[in-house]
Amino acid sequence: MDWVDRIGRRVKLRDLHVLLAVTQWGSMAKAARHLATSQPVLSKTIAELEHALGVRLLDRSPHGVEATIYGRALINRGLAIFHELREGLKEIEFLADPAAGELRVGCPEAMSAGLLPAIMERLTQRAPRVTLQVVQANTVTEEFRELRGRGVDLMLGRVSGALDDDLAAETLYAERMFVVAGAHSPWARRRKLTLADLAGATWVNAPAESIVGSYLAEVFAAQGLAPPRVGVVSFSMYLRNTLLASGRYVALMPGSVLRFSAERFALRALPIRLPPVDATIAIVTLKNRTLGPVAQLFVACAREVARPIAKSLAS
Repeated sequence: MDWVDRIGRRVKLRDLHVLLAVTQWGSMAKAARHLATSQPVLSKTIAELEHALGVRLLDRSPHGVEATIYGRALINRGLAIFHELREGLKEIEFLADPAAGELRVGCPEAMSAGLLPAIMERLTQRAPRVTLQVVQANTVTEEFRELRGRGVDLMLGRVSGALDDDLAAETLYAERMFVVAGAHSPWARRRKLTLADLAGATWVNAPAESIVGSYLAEVFAAQGLAPPRVGVVSFSMYLRNTLLASGRYVALMPGSVLRFSAERFALRALPIRLPPVDATIAIVTLKNRTLGPVAQLFVACAREVARPIAKSLAS
């Protein structure tokens, strides 16, 4: 296929935009209304694009349209093209005003409860007009769909095990788990405790599919103990911290979350040493995706915030 004759002069960004819209809406009519144009115009655009490429891009049926394998290949590259253009515009904006810019970060609830605000505070001191869009995304259960779909620029969260070949992770620190209770809890007054002492306590925990949720059962089983009673199950760190502060519950808590929550919610780590957890806190990006200036600044701030946390958790 000759690039200049068939692609460079015949395929325009608008053509790709039309193809993306048609496949997103599943019909020419709906896409036309969304793009504020007519259905014949879209049909003509798609037909010309198919002619230029020499392949069929869409399958049409009474139920709508969907991409062929050729259409899907072009759509995937088209998404990357529009992303790179958007990043280019953002980079121009940042170069024109280094204190401004936009960044989309995906992270789970636990990161939003402590580490992310600390990074944001440092970031906004250096670039006060940066706009940060935070997308709730669980790095374990969501399998990085937001990142791959370019809904976020990077993800901040726990990583367990090896990543797929298209992903890159920069480890900030190795996670460590603590057993935590409210400072006014009777458990907080004990100088010596074992997990067996807490077998009858009421726990608040993350769902079983999360790293923290599965870890609770694992550490009890490793000591030959039956799983404890979990009275409340929730992903919400705010809810779990609030319940812990009441003094009636105990919980597992990642060390980085405890670092930012202990004073605010009057929490205390109990004197129980837990085995290592197979998880690290990392920034995850796509390997074939260049980070813009704001994202690079975010990563630099994350390294600075994480450095003392890594030292404290390693001790």
